Amino acid sequence: MVFKSGLLVCTILECETGEEMLTSMDMAKKQGADMVELCLASLSFSHISEVEHIFKLRNLPSIVSFGCRKQRRRHSVPEDTWYQIINRAVVVGVEFVEINHEARAWEIVNEVKRSQQASKTKVIVSKYVNRENLRAETLGDLIVEMQSTNADIIKLVIDVDYITHVAPIFRMLTHCQVPLIARAVGERGLISQLLGPKYGAFIVSASLNGKTEPGLPPLASIRQIYKLDCMDSHTKIFGVVSNPVGHSKGPLLHNPAFRHTGFNGIYVPFLVDDLSEFFRVYSCNDFAGFSVGLPHKETALTCCHEVDPLALLIGAVNTIIRRPSDGLLVGYNTDCEASITAIEDAYRERYSVNGHLPNVSPISGKLFVLIGAGGAGRAMAFGARSRGARVVIFNRNFERAKALAAAVSGEALPYECLNGFRPEKGMILANSSAIGMDPNEDQTPISKAALASYELVFDAVYTPRNTRLLQEAAEVGAIVVSGVEMFIRQALGQFKLFTHGLAPEEFMRKVVLEHF
Repeated sequence: MVFKSGLLVCTILECETGEEMLTSMDMAKKQGADMVELCLASLSFSHISEVEHIFKLRNLPSIVSFGCRKQRRRHSVPEDTWYQIINRAVVVGVEFVEINHEARAWEIVNEVKRSQQASKTKVIVSKYVNRENLRAETLGDLIVEMQSTNADIIKLVIDVDYITHVAPIFRMLTHCQVPLIARAVGERGLISQLLGPKYGAFIVSASLNGKTEPGLPPLASIRQIYKLDCMDSHTKIFGVVSNPVGHSKGPLLHNPAFRHTGFNGIYVPFLVDDLSEFFRVYSCNDFAGFSVGLPHKETALTCCHEVDPLALLIGAVNTIIRRPSDGLLVGYNTDCEASITAIEDAYRERYSVNGHLPNVSPISGKLFVLIGAGGAGRAMAFGARSRGARVVIFNRNFERAKALAAAVSGEALPYECLNGFRPEKGMILANSSAIGMDPNEDQTPISKAALASYELVFDAVYTPRNTRLLQEAAEVGAIVVSGVEMFIRQALGQFKLFTHGLAPEEFMRKVVLEHF
């Protein structure tokens, strides 16, 4: 089989039967995989001929391996059987065989290379690295030791607890003198595959059928969203720092927008536990900009060297730019205008139908009822106050609600009083909390009966697009504003900051409405 040049995308196949393995291989080929890893430790077979049958019918270049991520499905392969399988793979001409570094690697590698049929088969020597051995010096020594086995390729599968543990992998990819496959295991290791090509990775691993395995991006996302084969050493890195982060639609929007404008950038999800440590470790100018999600918007303020006056007033940052001239982090807030203008425009659309379009903000003088007092809530509270609205805040943590109310000359009330709070008709309700977000779509922060007092209901949650809160608000006749509209507007503001002014608004709006 002939390899294409450039980056290779390898789909990892863990199947119980030979039939399932071949079917999955067909599927991987259709979805754009360049090669597959056949994880034989997950395969149930009674005779080596069954495995050889898979080798002969393969339709993609393959790696024969005995590793398996799903330990509960591991089948024990005796050493003599394992060695026979390697020999059969070499005879058949399978492109790669993978040998564990601890299993007489030097001896086996040289036996394979002495085989007359070995001209087509390359040997990968692999090693699982636990979190205790993640120091760059330890990894460097290990690579030197693995090189001595005479392997064609070295492979490291590394266990990580935090996203900062992935950084040594990028250094190894950059400096390794032999071809290196490196993958971090777990949700926080995902960037090892998404950013690896920038640092010289020639193979990245992917999962099949749109499944997001911990540490593995879906094959379709590599081909359609990230387009990793377009990356080079000059690609600027952007992403959303959040916890959780899997719900973020940012990659769906920013990556196509980068390509549309010709900007050499990639936007990825960063699952971050400790924000200050994240910025300490990933401190080079290549990490150029960040969207900040829950729960980091307020903490982000303290991580910035400089903060835009509006963000400083709000006390929350949702965008951070690393200034190229000096590497300092500068914080901004695009949530404020995004949420308030979305609400204002919804009002103006309703009013313009009746031939009346007021010059002042349509929320001026109205009672603005806010649920949540986190970063997004702070942005909405300050935005509403700046437009002349009267702000009332409900939050499960009453002390936080009182602090925010004091900052905007508003009022705070206990969250338990929300359903009974009906002092007047025509109020605005804005949910800035995560209540109702996927996977908890059945939840809502307020009863349907209480919604009758509101003229407009806004929900910052955008996954799902039409939350239960918005559905019930529409049923009682309120104007509803989806968090998708806020997402589009704040993303446009961020994209301008990321690209120093580029803003393909029509294109970005089209992308969001097609994919959300």
